[in-house]
Amino acid sequence: MRLAYLDPPFNTGEQFHHYDDRRSSDEWAQVLRDRLKVIKPLLASDGSLWLHLDDREQHHGRLVLDEVFGRGAFVSTIIWQKRTSRDNRRAFSPSHDYIHVYSPMGESWKHVRNGLPNEGALSNPDNDPRGGWRSVPLSVQAGHGVSSQFYEIESPTGRLVSPPRGRCWAYSSQRMAQLEREGRIYWTRGGDGTPRLKRFVEELKPLAPSTIWASDDVGDNASAKRELMADVGVGEIFATPKPVKLLRRIIEIATDVDDLVLDPYLGSGSTAIAASELDRRWFGIEASAVTVSEVTVPRLLANGVAFSSP
Repeated sequence: MRLAYLDPPFNTGEQFHHYDDRRSSDEWAQVLRDRLKVIKPLLASDGSLWLHLDDREQHHGRLVLDEVFGRGAFVSTIIWQKRTSRDNRRAFSPSHDYIHVYSPMGESWKHVRNGLPNEGALSNPDNDPRGGWRSVPLSVQAGHGVSSQFYEIESPTGRLVSPPRGRCWAYSSQRMAQLEREGRIYWTRGGDGTPRLKRFVEELKPLAPSTIWASDDVGDNASAKRELMADVGVGEIFATPKPVKLLRRIIEIATDVDDLVLDPYLGSGSTAIAASELDRRWFGIEASAVTVSEVTVPRLLANGVAFSSP
């Protein structure tokens, strides 16, 4: 198993139609501990576990994760903007959830995870036949520079250009001349400004995921409920669905095609829908038979998700 995504009850103290969310903190932590101990030996050595919680128990959840997986397994905590409207009933209006990411590889997991697409803001102002490109600086911090990186470049207008103060050129003069011959250098201000390197789309490295995920990018609670209502518009609505876009991003970062994804709190089925769309195998567990019959199965069928049940 390459990915386990856990969205357990948050211990809100409420009684929902599909589940009871009222436990003592100790009992809540023990249930989570037991679940994590079962999952741990099933997780691949290069896999990851993502635990989704809110303010009520996230600090206890982090402690249980440290206990079961070890502190060295911590990778990061993601802040997800779960709502954009304001709730004036509390001292502070809650706008975010926490998603704690752990891996047996710890920080080294960055070498196997997938980055985010880096294809935005491409243009082609000089009509380069190679297609759209993005310019990046040709200078770097001078602290580790060598003598061959300090020199002047002649601009197309004949002006001699030195690297900015405190910086040096990223390449030697020989390499810079080669880039110029290849049409890889873009001069700002019509040839009288600063040289920049043209990067084409196939050369752009994927972006490291940020720890703050905005609702505009991955959806929020309101959009998740709209999705669910569109799929299963009858009966009592499941109270706490998560957006398919949120799960899609998690799965894209943490897995590759045909990898196995586990969701031990399947609920409304968002994980299964996202995994199916991305050609991942998935396995879901849902303790509530009412949730399965009223929400999960109808929604998977509405989205054309193939599945079998024991």
